[in-house]
Amino acid sequence: MTSPGSPSPVLVQAKDLPAHCPNPAMPLWSSHPKVFLEFDHGQATCPYCGTQYQLAEGAVAGGH
Repeated sequence: MTSPGSPSPVLVQAKDLPAHCPNPAMPLWSSHPKVFLEFDHGQATCPYCGTQYQLAEGAVAGGH
């Protein structure tokens, strides 16, 4: 959940899984070590930069 005035979460499609941050759309200057995201109830937050991610409807994140 985002607070008022904060940016919308990055929508993650099934084709983008496994998802990681920084994502390809982020500028190079904002880079940090790549971390793969674990979705809890369809949402994930990057531990480095705080970017929030949301699974798109129909996208399923899971193990093998």
